[in-house]
Amino acid sequence: MAGHTVLLNLLGGIALLLWATRMVRTGVLRALGERFRRALGQATANPISAFLTGVGIASAVQSSAATGLIVVSFAERGLITLAAALAVMLGADVGSTLVVQALSFNLSGLIPMLLIAGVAAFMAFENTTVQNAGRIVIGLALMILSLQMVVAASAELRGSAVLAMVLQRLGDDPILAVIVGAVLTWLFHSSVAMVLLVISLTSVAMIPPVLGMALVLGANVGSGLIPIGLSLKGPPAATRVLFGNFAFRLAGAIVALLLLSVFADRIAAIESDPARQIANFHTLFNLVLALVFLPLAGLAARLLERLIPEAKPAGEPTLAHLDESLLDRPGIALGSATREVMRLADMVEIMLRETILAFGPEGERRREAVKRLDDPVDRLQEEIKLYLTRLTRNPLSEEDSRRAFDLILFTTNLEHIGDIIDKSLLELAAKKLRLRLAFSPEGWTEIQELHARVVDQMRLAMTVFVTRDLKMARQLVLEKDNIRLAERGATESHLRRLREGTIASIETSALHLDILRDLKRINAHITSVAYPILEASGELRESRLRVAAE
Repeated sequence: MAGHTVLLNLLGGIALLLWATRMVRTGVLRALGERFRRALGQATANPISAFLTGVGIASAVQSSAATGLIVVSFAERGLITLAAALAVMLGADVGSTLVVQALSFNLSGLIPMLLIAGVAAFMAFENTTVQNAGRIVIGLALMILSLQMVVAASAELRGSAVLAMVLQRLGDDPILAVIVGAVLTWLFHSSVAMVLLVISLTSVAMIPPVLGMALVLGANVGSGLIPIGLSLKGPPAATRVLFGNFAFRLAGAIVALLLLSVFADRIAAIESDPARQIANFHTLFNLVLALVFLPLAGLAARLLERLIPEAKPAGEPTLAHLDESLLDRPGIALGSATREVMRLADMVEIMLRETILAFGPEGERRREAVKRLDDPVDRLQEEIKLYLTRLTRNPLSEEDSRRAFDLILFTTNLEHIGDIIDKSLLELAAKKLRLRLAFSPEGWTEIQELHARVVDQMRLAMTVFVTRDLKMARQLVLEKDNIRLAERGATESHLRRLREGTIASIETSALHLDILRDLKRINAHITSVAYPILEASGELRESRLRVAAE
């Protein structure tokens, strides 16, 4: 077989292995992702339970890196302690080795049965859970098939003088082998795929077991780099977890590299099959790592908290007005909190005003600029609510209690507005850009006009909140009804254009209606600032329903 054909088959096998691994991971996360998240949320009781949870999740997801990203999302929100997160990561490292252990055996006879079962489950059922189970089974079959392709292509390369020279160079320099293994793992974004590739090459005597073990050490180091690359700009809570896990792996790899010949001799005495030696070494390395560092997770957590302290990101507003010493003087504390709430409202008003530009010619740049405001908004509203909660634990007059409640209510509604902008409107803008869609001129004008009216409502709401002016509060609620009618009219106009066959309206129909809906939702949150004022003055009816005639 020609050299280029052999190389093409080898690269094709590696590509299929990466795709199959991703396919299994995606199927598991879609079918059971929420259950994994709940299990992870309950894994903070002790290091052992956290470790076992990590083993279970990584075994199912077939990726310690994917488990790491889930752990990071919990650590960012303070739902899991740093020590528990490190324990979960140690378990995830062990869990990923169990997948390698299973696939290191000759399972080629299972390929037809797995493909038949997987395709049948995916195509014969409409239930998404069953379909995702079918996706998992198909992915497993493709993983086994890809390993056969790699083995077959590798066997053809055994006579290559160039490859023999490269492998000899790696074999003579185990440090270089570790670096190559780490780089390839980072490129593959899968330590499972990398270790399985090393097993395939070892099984056809392309590389000796000692070199294979050095490459596996590199795969473990590279696996720790993957989530760091994906969460590089994360907050300190996330950074501590990722760098702690990476430090564990790097320290273990350095020690194991020094004792590599001893490991190789002991494992060879237990198992003669070179491929099984690689799989066993991979499992043994991560088990030893867990046994050494699991008892030290608490100490490591404290050290990481000192090395990576909390820091305010650039541009985040300071909380100068939320002075803890004022909590025993409710009137002054409420005034200080009001100033922070108005600053929060200013930031949300900027997000709302600029969002419409994300749908225009400079969409991507505008979208990123608005998105950068979301994290400071989230942090500020959280600090305000915590400050007010601490204030309400003190004895307050009825008037102060009402003011504190109104501040919390307005802050919560501002948070909801920010979430709608960040998680819905900006995503719709990204979708429009990605699909290269364009609104009809009439439809785009309707969206812009409705957006402008909602922005005006936001500015009026801020004034109402500060002044508590009854007349302006009534104006705010009346305009809400007008905007509701305007949204309905814009929807009807859009549906009319659909009936007339306007191409731009047909292409952007879902996008158009979602934007109108989100603007109406934002206006509902804006208007809520007026209700306490109107209710206190007896200006609100108890229900919008007509009283039934007796």
